[in-house]
Amino acid sequence: MPAAPKPYRVPKTLGACADALYLTRQERLLDQRDIAALAARETALKEHIIATLPKSDSSGVAGKVARVQVVVDRVPRVDDWDALLEHVRKKRMFHLLQRRLNDAAVEEIWAEGGTVPGVSVFGVVKVSVNKL
Repeated sequence: MPAAPKPYRVPKTLGACADALYLTRQERLLDQRDIAALAARETALKEHIIATLPKSDSSGVAGKVARVQVVVDRVPRVDDWDALLEHVRKKRMFHLLQRRLNDAAVEEIWAEGGTVPGVSVFGVVKVSVNKL
């Protein structure tokens, strides 16, 4: 059984922490580029299989190490928002909707000096990193 990796030791000084944060982010961004390239290859392969696999071949196809099958999932799509919202109000079926604000829309209203009833603001603490 492989040994567990040692926990990361945070540098002692804040300046060293700033440098370590920047270098770590740069390393992660390089890794993300590699991951993005792999994801693009994976997408191309999936699209090829969907386009090429005969629709009547519901059993799929197998290689030497893997088997693939094209499946169709059911995903609800709203065709008439007015009808849906009326149904939700009338039947009190608010669980059909997700509770999330459109942050950009609220910011736009605030930028114009407006308010949105029932909406407040709180600060999210972040760290900004820039190369010197």
